[in-house]
Amino acid sequence: MKILRTPDAAFADLPDFPFTPHYVEVGEPALRIAYIDEGPRDAAPILLMHGEPSWSFLYRHIIAGLRTKHRVVAPDLIGFGRSDKLGGLDDYTYERHVAWMSEWLQKLDLRDITLFCQDWGGLIGLRLVAAFPDRFARVVVANTGLPVGTGFSEGFQRWLEFSQSVPMFPTGMIVNGGCARQLSDAEIAAYDAPYPDESYKAGARVFPKLVPITPEHGSVAENKAAWEVLSRFEKPVLTAFSDADMVTAGGEKVFHERVPGAKGQAHVTLKGGHFLQEDSPAEIVALLDGFVSGR
Repeated sequence: MKILRTPDAAFADLPDFPFTPHYVEVGEPALRIAYIDEGPRDAAPILLMHGEPSWSFLYRHIIAGLRTKHRVVAPDLIGFGRSDKLGGLDDYTYERHVAWMSEWLQKLDLRDITLFCQDWGGLIGLRLVAAFPDRFARVVVANTGLPVGTGFSEGFQRWLEFSQSVPMFPTGMIVNGGCARQLSDAEIAAYDAPYPDESYKAGARVFPKLVPITPEHGSVAENKAAWEVLSRFEKPVLTAFSDADMVTAGGEKVFHERVPGAKGQAHVTLKGGHFLQEDSPAEIVALLDGFVSGR
């Protein structure tokens, strides 16, 4: 297993991202997970989990909008951002990602958590909720799901084919293409920053193949078991999907139907593409502040 670490210099002068990174080692061999931890330490944490192929930079405006009042924690998944990367496609599995983030969560001993999860941040984050339900106070589900091998959208099929066939994996342009607004050159470069060359992108490239969209995929049984827990989860669960994401359109319905905590909540539809954090950051800040404050 080849471990790669992006040089710190790659992250110099990122736009609107002045936050100091923190690090925790997990797993065997030891891998370094980077995370942002801003705001008052005695406040209940808001956990922001990114997906594919982004990193905690995705949440920069949301962190800035919440940190004066709330503790805001935003990790980089293994293979992304400032976290360590593995050189081989086969080094990554869904269950390894869950195990890495489970260990990270326990080492930080986060409790009374409000989770905001999008894309793979939901596939992993919702597994954390199922594994540690007592640590979570409430959940916001945005443009994500917890698939159990029952199919996939046409939008996801196009994404899967593209991700596995494109010779050079253009992370910044992928994020830009998933936004309703046009990102600046500096913002696109920030999404490219974690990857000095293609050898660093194995985690980003393999993620679409790991989504359990057929019965033969790994993690189907584990996700079904997680749904059993979520189907008894009575703490507040709010959906905040966007209005222009062809990959996850309609995915909020299963949460409304199956999760008790979603009943009677003021679910919202936000403006934006797949990366709604780039398109509706102020709205997400207001939603999270109100949700945590009980407004």
